[in-house]
Amino acid sequence: MRFSSPIPTTLAPFFQEYDLTRLDLQQARDTIIERVLQFGSREEIRWLFQTYPRAEIRAWVERWGDLALPEPHRTFWRLVLGLEKTQ
Repeated sequence: MRFSSPIPTTLAPFFQEYDLTRLDLQQARDTIIERVLQFGSREEIRWLFQTYPRAEIRAWVERWGDLALPEPHRTFWRLVLGLEKTQ
């Protein structure tokens, strides 16, 4: 993993129940991926892809995207990551 930089403070509104200075990027990766894919700006999404391998983000979308991401986010990320459309 490339945990070189802390979670951007601009994401704080989407992590209100957490102290961002204490948020463990490894332990909270599923929550971080979900919220950044759903609410992140371009800069925050860039941070996400610099922090976690693309394959890990892709695997998260395959496993949890249908349950955790609302439309149109779900379809957008499935297209960007080259995932087959689910029925």
